[in-house]
Amino acid sequence: MAQPSSVVIHLLRRDLRVGDNPILHHLGSSSSHGFTHCLPLYILTPNQIEVSGFILGDAKSPYPEARSAVGSYLRCGPHRARFLGEAVWNVKESLEALGSGLLIRVGMFKDVVRDLIDGLTAQNHKVGAVWMVSHEGVEENRDEKSVSAICEKEGIDFKLWTDEKYLIDDRDLSIANNQELPDVFTTYRKSAEPLREKPRAVLPPPEKGTLPPFPEISAIPAQAPPFTIPDSLDALLEVLLQPVQNFLPNLPQFPKSAVSAHPFKGGETAAYERLKHLIQSEGMKNYKDTRNGLIGTEFSTKLSAYLAQGCVTSRQIHHALLGYENGTDSAFKNVDGYGAGENEGTAAIRFELLWRDYMRLCHQKYGAKLFHLKGFKADDAQYNEGENKPKWKFPTKELAAADQNPSPERIAEVLARFTAGTTGMGLIDASQRELLHTGYTSNRARQNVASFLAKHLGIDWRHGAEWYEMLLVDYDVSSNWANWQYVSGVGNDPRGELRIFNPVKQAFDYDKSGDYVRSWVPEVSKLEKLENVFQACTASAEDVKAAGLEGNIMVTDPVKRIEFTVEGKPSKPNKRAFFRRKAQQARGGRSGGTDPDSPISSEGQHGDGIDDGKPQNQTQAGSSGQAASGDGSEKPAGQQGSDRAQPRGYYHGNDRSQSRGYHHGSGSGSDRGAAGLGRGRGGRYALPHAGQGRGHWEQPPRLQPDA
Repeated sequence: MAQPSSVVIHLLRRDLRVGDNPILHHLGSSSSHGFTHCLPLYILTPNQIEVSGFILGDAKSPYPEARSAVGSYLRCGPHRARFLGEAVWNVKESLEALGSGLLIRVGMFKDVVRDLIDGLTAQNHKVGAVWMVSHEGVEENRDEKSVSAICEKEGIDFKLWTDEKYLIDDRDLSIANNQELPDVFTTYRKSAEPLREKPRAVLPPPEKGTLPPFPEISAIPAQAPPFTIPDSLDALLEVLLQPVQNFLPNLPQFPKSAVSAHPFKGGETAAYERLKHLIQSEGMKNYKDTRNGLIGTEFSTKLSAYLAQGCVTSRQIHHALLGYENGTDSAFKNVDGYGAGENEGTAAIRFELLWRDYMRLCHQKYGAKLFHLKGFKADDAQYNEGENKPKWKFPTKELAAADQNPSPERIAEVLARFTAGTTGMGLIDASQRELLHTGYTSNRARQNVASFLAKHLGIDWRHGAEWYEMLLVDYDVSSNWANWQYVSGVGNDPRGELRIFNPVKQAFDYDKSGDYVRSWVPEVSKLEKLENVFQACTASAEDVKAAGLEGNIMVTDPVKRIEFTVEGKPSKPNKRAFFRRKAQQARGGRSGGTDPDSPISSEGQHGDGIDDGKPQNQTQAGSSGQAASGDGSEKPAGQQGSDRAQPRGYYHGNDRSQSRGYHHGSGSGSDRGAAGLGRGRGGRYALPHAGQGRGHWEQPPRLQPDA
């Protein structure tokens, strides 16, 4: 127990809320904690977010720019920086309304905590404890250890609390430790069911006046120079955004006909408003039917950004659904299905939330492998030796093989066009431009983008994961990186590199009128034929001229061309830019079986939390063509009509394949299993377990779940 006149420092990170907050709940409801003051603290760390905007005048930052390790992209771009600033300020105001407050600081954890301990002690405020919630991540764990070491040296109590923002509490898992986590999601899911009964109760927010008071301002040491802390939300957003606004040279203007699908503000208050709206508008009830949309705010929950920052918890979402399903929350009494129990939509939401849980547990199990080129398969000899060894393409001579074709210079050009949305592949370009302008893109689009970079182009997938880290408003380290691995074939997808999306067919399936591509890629909006909208290079010279596209690089030099016909199939043989294992190996993978719930076709990778998690309906390996050649042209991808190909006995059509008793579902299936809210959606994928028949349907994972 803490001594009288002692301060507990409550370090907030991705737990920016006062409701369902275990530390605040304990301090507000217990009379035996012994602390006289509570100092909630949020630290903006210069290794994860660019902080040079907090410097006044001509002083230089003592820290290097916050950039990624592989592609040297900003760690946090303008969209998430704004959302984060709004979330931090919202929890500050909420704490102040409870009679407390929030101290905002810039610096590394160890330096800020060290300065606070010294400064408070000098003002006769003994620091009795430092408490923080555990989070996954190499850097996050390093911060925890550095704070723990300082506390140990000073004889201060340090406590790492369980992260309770997930659906199923760590203390209620069926596995003894993270090394027992199954590599197949379905196995884990079955151990967690029934999902409706597993989550713990939500912790209420503290009552006003129940928290230990905030220390007097005069006792708190000032921010260490050269940084200064703004005193208003507008000022905070200005210094956060100023150094990251120009993240891309020659950023195109926001298209006149496009509308953001994620116009939402950050913070706990906005999260609750969104959750309530989703139930009252029947968005939750209809989620299973609408999750594959591409345009508008209502096709997915858009809760993933709130989940990523801890503005809302999965169990808060679950309990709000219970109030609707059980008929116990009168706020939802006029909603269809009120009191009628769980329905397909609400069940799908819980499924997405569980996938988010699973991605975090995979992160716990594999640790730093989450960021390695070889991914979770780094120690898998079957994957890394002989003909099985993948041949990734790199944009630098240091990493590229001497005989790499295309050259590193050409790959660098392709990456630049990939990030700018000028590849010539309509769905990919539309998604990338939407991401540039809004920080959001659907899970369906995310999965196609990840598959295009890693599978069609064979380029180091980490560039895509880092690009999403910079731009996604709903970026979550576990969901983003684990789902990029999943789609890229180096994660825990039992089908690995055999799973691939055909972005042309996917566009026909999910952008049936071409409105999505036309709105975000206005250059192609005057093309009449859908096949031309989705691949401008297929347009006739006459149509190109009429659309004003003469000389446009998307027409003259597409980074990849996929031979696809609406009816029938091309006759040329299939060419692939990446290694595909033998059919027998693909069926079981190293886990000994396929995962029916894993995404085929997901806020990294990557969707909005619930919808941005798992990958969904993807086409088989045979449906992709060769990667871009050195001059930008490429041999046609064989047998791609209607997503069909026949490599080694596999049959593909309409995203289905039937081989040796295996049955793959069509793109109309469920979108369950998203790794994070806001990730992709899509159809189901199925490979029966031993003894099952061909009609056993199950679902694949996603890039970023919606919930």
